[in-house]
Amino acid sequence: MRIGVVVNPIAGMGGRVGLKGTDGKVAEARARGAEPRAPNRARRMFETLRDEGDADVELFVWGGEMGESAARAAGFSPTVLGGPDDEETTTDDTRRAVEAFVEAAVDLVLFVGGDGTAADVAEALEGTETPMLGTPAGVKVYSSVFAVSPEDAAVVATTFDRTERREVVDINEDDYREGEVHPELRGVAVVPVADDMQSSKQLGGGTVDALAAGVADDIRDAPGKTFVLGPGSTVGAVKAELGFEGSPIGVDVWRDGDVVALDATEREILDHLGPDGENVVVVSPIGGQGFVFGRGNPQLSPDVIRRCDVEIVASRAKLDGVGELHVDTDDPELDDELRGWTRVRVGRFERRMMEVV
Repeated sequence: MRIGVVVNPIAGMGGRVGLKGTDGKVAEARARGAEPRAPNRARRMFETLRDEGDADVELFVWGGEMGESAARAAGFSPTVLGGPDDEETTTDDTRRAVEAFVEAAVDLVLFVGGDGTAADVAEALEGTETPMLGTPAGVKVYSSVFAVSPEDAAVVATTFDRTERREVVDINEDDYREGEVHPELRGVAVVPVADDMQSSKQLGGGTVDALAAGVADDIRDAPGKTFVLGPGSTVGAVKAELGFEGSPIGVDVWRDGDVVALDATEREILDHLGPDGENVVVVSPIGGQGFVFGRGNPQLSPDVIRRCDVEIVASRAKLDGVGELHVDTDDPELDDELRGWTRVRVGRFERRMMEVV
């Protein structure tokens, strides 16, 4: 099987430092201390690709950090078809890589990035029947062209036997940073069909008033505890019940009746956490996808999660729409610890058992 791989090395860099994305914000992300996320996720994908013993893979990559480095680190000797023009990679580099893969007659284009990268790949593949598959590395991952995790992407790439057309969507990051989410259809792509593929992001519906009131009451009745309140409309209703206007797509920190950090970065969250056992992170899965960690909330890093108890909240309608929950924290060991059956709060008092897979 001939697979072309392109990596967007800056994808997801802005997440943990509170930028909600990296479009136009690379310099600011670096100034805030952001570190690349995509190369490590590419390495995990390549290592699984290498370990798929039955897979006869001929690998084509783009040079440097856009694929070659991670592939060689995993033990591959790939065919390098070109590379970026400058040290700072661009969308044009991604498109040129994909066009080169098509000319080389690859059977699949595998990319590492977020929705913006997916849109660039889909645009370059327009008019072809070459399938594309994403290894998620961005802050926002709304499109249905991604595998659930880097490891799943490698498995899907080497085992799929049919494809279907799926939507590629993206959102304006400037609007996103202001709390407005307006997904825009950017294309329709040919994508492998597999169990380990995520669905597209859907906006949840239904009332969460009783749920939010119950969670807020419990928070008020827990003096001395620090509550890390995740993004989204469901947890946003909890913030409103507590009497403050939270950051709708950011993470806020609450303790003893006060907001101690608004739209906090990973570092700010860690700085405000109390002793172990006295911290709770409140999160709601993404509607339509079921991700609890790893989509839209990279500020909730493995270091943050390990110091907190986890409270998952969701409306019944949202849970009915996802079936199961997912985690993708960038830490496979933590992902394994989080998997299994868990209680999700669905009302003032009611809870439902859900499986994290």
